[in-house]
Amino acid sequence: MGEYRAIVNHSADQNLESTLRRALRQVLRPLVRVLLRNGVDCHSVEEELRRAFVHVAMNELVPPGRRATMSRAATITGLSRKEVARLLGDDADGSDAPSLVGQNRAATVIAGWVRDVDFQDGSGEPRPLSLDDQAGGFPALVKRYSGDMPYRTVLDELVRVGTVEIMEDGRARLLARSYVPMRDDVAKLDILGTDVGHLIETIAHNLDHGGAEARYQRKVLYDDLPEEYAEQFRTMAAARLQALLEEFDRYLARGDRGLNPDVKGPGRRLAGVGMFYFERDLEDDQAGETD
Repeated sequence: MGEYRAIVNHSADQNLESTLRRALRQVLRPLVRVLLRNGVDCHSVEEELRRAFVHVAMNELVPPGRRATMSRAATITGLSRKEVARLLGDDADGSDAPSLVGQNRAATVIAGWVRDVDFQDGSGEPRPLSLDDQAGGFPALVKRYSGDMPYRTVLDELVRVGTVEIMEDGRARLLARSYVPMRDDVAKLDILGTDVGHLIETIAHNLDHGGAEARYQRKVLYDDLPEEYAEQFRTMAAARLQALLEEFDRYLARGDRGLNPDVKGPGRRLAGVGMFYFERDLEDDQAGETD
């Protein structure tokens, strides 16, 4: 019985590893496509992967009541202690924090512009804002939704990424109802890191938690749609998802203590919902397989 159980467990471990490797390939292929198009080679990715392994081993997978050690990190990552020490001495792990803060500030300002009646026109749409009006113009919007950040800094960022334009009369006009950089590849790549990270965190959570503790994670797809029908669905999905996103934004904004100091309660959580549309030309995939 002991031998049979060992064989079963070994088979289960092999199946798990095989499934993880298959999932890893599916995650990596579109990511590698982006990396190669932007001149990032395999050696650079390997360095970041090693750093990520060490960071998780030292900060997230420490047994209760135990302290993180380089020896343990080396054991579970397969790296040498010398390599772990080198990677721990590298300060690059926190380098993404400033860009994330900038995104949050810009997104908060745009959300306020969209939902706050003080910055809307008669039909409830975001109105063009004066740069000189300290009471109801763009400076007031930034002060309300971005604290002490200089309004010119926020304006320059939004103009740079193509979300806001300056009209001939000098007012600022909103071009997109959410923070989606249109002209800035660097900002788009920052979003790649944060959004994919949130999705994988949700999947990882659901692997460890079931029932009521699981987080919502669903998708719908069909694989034999005519091109014109897919285009219609793309348009419909964009409109409906944007409306739902703005509804969620209004709800979350009411409970955010940074925007509403009167909101009380213990703890500090980051929570949100990610939405994205995906589409693939399967005829191109089949043609690539036969080349």
